Amino acid sequence: MRYLPACILMLLTTPVFAASTEAVKPESGMVVAAQPAAAEAGMAMLQKGGNAFDAAAATALALGVVEPGSSGLGGGGFFMLYIARQDRYVMIDARETSPAAAGHGEVFESRSSIDGAQAAGVPGLAAGVDRLAKKYGKLGLKRVVAPAVKLATDGFTVSSRLAGMIEWRKAAFNPAARELFDKKPGEIIRQPQLAATLKQFGEHGAEVFYRGETALSLARDLKRDGGLIGLNDLGEYHAVERKPVVFDYHGYRVVTAALPSSGGMTLAHIFGQLQDDDLKRLKELDRDHLLIEAMKRAYRDRNRYLGDADFVTVPYDYLAENRLQELRDSIDMQHASPALDIQGVGEMFSEGHDTTHFSVVDREGNMVSATLSVNYAFGSGYVSPSTGILLNDEMDDFATRPGEPNAYGLVQGQANGVEPGKRMLSSMTPSFIIGPERTFILGTPGGSRIISMVLEASVGSMLDEAPPDDWVNSPRFHHQFLPDAVQLEPGFSAKLAGQLQGSGHTLQWLERPYGNMQAILLDRKSGRLTGITDRRGEGAVSRQP
Repeated sequence: MRYLPACILMLLTTPVFAASTEAVKPESGMVVAAQPAAAEAGMAMLQKGGNAFDAAAATALALGVVEPGSSGLGGGGFFMLYIARQDRYVMIDARETSPAAAGHGEVFESRSSIDGAQAAGVPGLAAGVDRLAKKYGKLGLKRVVAPAVKLATDGFTVSSRLAGMIEWRKAAFNPAARELFDKKPGEIIRQPQLAATLKQFGEHGAEVFYRGETALSLARDLKRDGGLIGLNDLGEYHAVERKPVVFDYHGYRVVTAALPSSGGMTLAHIFGQLQDDDLKRLKELDRDHLLIEAMKRAYRDRNRYLGDADFVTVPYDYLAENRLQELRDSIDMQHASPALDIQGVGEMFSEGHDTTHFSVVDREGNMVSATLSVNYAFGSGYVSPSTGILLNDEMDDFATRPGEPNAYGLVQGQANGVEPGKRMLSSMTPSFIIGPERTFILGTPGGSRIISMVLEASVGSMLDEAPPDDWVNSPRFHHQFLPDAVQLEPGFSAKLAGQLQGSGHTLQWLERPYGNMQAILLDRKSGRLTGITDRRGEGAVSRQP
C-alpha cells in the first residue's frame, strides 16, 4: 500500500484558507508562563532589546529551575515559532530520544520506565534552546541563560502546589534529588550544581552538553546508577526543525505540532471529522457529545498508527476526507458508541501537572508557543549528582509494555515501540489558532489530556460565545478511546453530565483539576494583546511597557 510522509499528507488535506492574516504590529511584547519568575526572565530579554525567541529561550531555562517538577535541561519539548519578517512557521523538535542500550522493542518491567535512571531518554531541551537562541535570537546564549543561572544560585521559595508534587513523587527520588527537592512550603530550593551546568551551557552551548564536560559527567553518573544513556547517545542527539501541521476549519487556520507530537495530527483528525458540522448551531449537549465521539475515533487512530515520523510512515489515507467522513457517519447523535465497537469503522487501506507551557509575542509580531516536559512529575526522580540535572522518564511514553496502559492510561501500538534513536510519541500540542482578525497562542501540560484541552480552547475561540478567559478556565472533559469513559473535571456542569450519561456515556469524575494553560490572544487589527493564565496554576502575565 502507498504511504506518504505526514507533512505531505497535511498539504493534501488542507483547503484554501480564506481568513485575512494582514496585521498591525502588537502594541507591546508579552510573556505568559506558568511561573512569575520565568515570565520575568523572558520579559527581561525583551527589555534588553531581544526578540520573542530570546525571551522564549530564557523562559524555558528559567522554568526548568523554578518549576523542576515539570521541565528542565533533563527533559525536552516543542517550540512552535512564527518568524514575522519571513511570514513563516516552523517547529523546533527538541523531543527526547531512546538510547541505543534500550534495544528494539524493549519491554520495561514494573515501574522501570517511570522511576529511576533507566527511565530517561536522551534529553533534548539544551539542543532546542541552543538552536532557538543562536539561529533566531539576537542576544546570544550567554545572556539568555543568565536569569536561570541566578535563579538556580539564589534559589526560590517552595509553593504549596510544588510541595504537593514533591510529596507525591519523593519516594522515587535518588539521594541527590532528595537533598535538593525534599522541602516543605516556604523553604528555599537552591541548585548550585545545576547553576554551574547552566553557566557552562551559556558559555559553550549545546556542544558542552552533548559532547563536552557536561556530557562526560552526565554519562558517568548514569552508567554508575543503572541508566541506559551513554556518551554516544548524547553525541548523536540533535534538535530537528519540522514543518508544522496546518489545516483549516470554517475560516480558521490551525498551525500546530507535527510528529513526534501526536497533537497536530489528532486535532486535524477531529476537526476533519467535523468539517461539515456547524458547531455554533449545536446545543451544548450535542456539541459536547459530538466532540467526545470524535475524540474516541481520533485517539483510537493516534494510539494505533502514530509514532516518530523518522521511523514510522503514516498510512496515506490517515486524514483522507472520505475516511474521516466515514468515521463521522458512524457517530450516533443520540447515543454514545462503545469504544470497542469503533474498531471496524474507518480502517486504513493499509495493514501530563507534569509538563509546562508558555506563550510569547514581541513588538515585531514574532510568536512562540512552547510546551516542555520531563513527563511524569519530577520525571524519573533521578538527579545526576555531578551536574544537578533532573532526568526525564520519557521512556514511558513509548509502548514499553504493548497492550498495557502507560502512566496516562494510553494503550498504544507498535508504531510507538522502542527503537534506538527514536523519539517517543508525545501529546504536547503548542499551537496558533488564526482567525479572521485574531490569533490565539496556546498550549498546556496534562499528559494525554493535552490534545483535548487544546481542542476545547480552540473551539471556544472559534465559537467566541464566551470571554477569552473562559476558553482557558472553563471545566474540561476528555476521552482517549481507552479507558472507555468521559473524564470530567470538578466543576463540570452536573446537569450536562447527567444528560451525557443519559446518552450512554460512562462518566469518570476526577478528584482534581488538570492542565495549566498559558495563552495570549492577539487582535491583529488593533495590535492589542490579552494574556490569559490558567487559574489551576501559578502562572503570570508579563507585559512590556
